[in-house]
Amino acid sequence: MNIPAHPDSKTHSLATAIGAAACNMGMHMRFFRTAALVNQLSNARKEDDLARFLKQLHKLDLLICDEWSYIPLERDGSQLLFEVISYCYERHSVIIITNLEFSKWVNIFYDAQMTAALIDRLVHHSHLLIFDGASR
Repeated sequence: MNIPAHPDSKTHSLATAIGAAACNMGMHMRFFRTAALVNQLSNARKEDDLARFLKQLHKLDLLICDEWSYIPLERDGSQLLFEVISYCYERHSVIIITNLEFSKWVNIFYDAQMTAALIDRLVHHSHLLIFDGASR
């Protein structure tokens, strides 16, 4: 679905509004900049606290990842992010905010096979919203 961009609208604002609506409906949600989520996952692994952090994420009804694919990820970080998305697949809702088309995601995740599997999980049962126009 292509949505003409309103001069004042941004995907971040839409995701924030959806997240707020989810909270108002009693759902559990978290909003992360993707790099921050990966850093938290990596730090939790280093501190031998990954299972606890993943358990917190697994309780979410909605996970929102902003600035997806802005920063190339290290291999360990991309694998941890893949683990989170794989767990969410068909269990929880995920919103990804990105300005990078799928064909270029391999430049961020480095592993073509893992990138393809990640995209498959994200687009299955999904709604893709493509905003035309410049971001403000």
